[in-house]
Amino acid sequence: MKKITLKITEELSGKDVKHILFKRLNMSAKLVKKLKNYDEGLLLNSERVTVRAIVKTGDIFEVNIPGEKSENIVPNDIPIDVIYEDEDILAVNKPYNMPTHPSIHHFHNTLANAVVNYYKGNDFVFRTVNRLDRDTTGIVLIAKNQYSAELMCRQIRNREIKKTYLAICCGVPNPASGTIEAPIRRMNDSIITRIVAEDGQYAKTDYTVLKSENGCSLVELTPHTGRTHQIRVHMAYIGNPLYGDFIYGTEVSGERTRLHCSSLEFVHPTSGIEITLTADIPDDFFIKYDFGC
Repeated sequence: MKKITLKITEELSGKDVKHILFKRLNMSAKLVKKLKNYDEGLLLNSERVTVRAIVKTGDIFEVNIPGEKSENIVPNDIPIDVIYEDEDILAVNKPYNMPTHPSIHHFHNTLANAVVNYYKGNDFVFRTVNRLDRDTTGIVLIAKNQYSAELMCRQIRNREIKKTYLAICCGVPNPASGTIEAPIRRMNDSIITRIVAEDGQYAKTDYTVLKSENGCSLVELTPHTGRTHQIRVHMAYIGNPLYGDFIYGTEVSGERTRLHCSSLEFVHPTSGIEITLTADIPDDFFIKYDFGC
């Protein structure tokens, strides 16, 4: 259960509970409805109240968000690399060859299975703020309750979370830094593949070459939009597909795509503190032989 306690100040005195929920706490109508139907959801000075109750200076207002469980995700005993954790969010460094969510063809051994096992015995629903492809490594941010999930997803929609990636690309982009603005849509008759097309959704990615050798380059990327496969599509579009990208580049036997979410910058959903998280780069990310791109 997530508990929020507010001591009413003069600024809020005379307001109703509905105002506090929507304007002060920025809750959604869906969450407020849940609180109204929960016996201990809304308490004023330890007494249950409706959203029409008026508060006054010195009152203690409590919101209790009931816990839930991810009933359809099977716990799998897989270790996770925790980068950061508090009562509202969890950040982990996802390894390669691990899907974020279960699917019809991959029900076990996903990040969701591992995290649900981490919270085994507790009320917990697996809610990701960002999602990485199976072979993409790095930071996955998870909201630990419905309230923090709503606030973090709002930051995503408003493009207020800065995501930085590292990638190994074939060739060297020219110029060495720039911005790619090219709309992306799904390829006709394909569930997975995306393409750059005039009728696609707006997509923007900044890139900077950090170093280059053996026909490949290490590139830092900042996507400003969140289109599926955006970085992979954009780098292929300018002629520098990610190394080992079997969809948008050239498959390399025994190798995987080198893409790593190295940092996230955002505002904590409840404290309002600016947070920067970083994730260690996997040991196999930098290839020490000729890339063969």
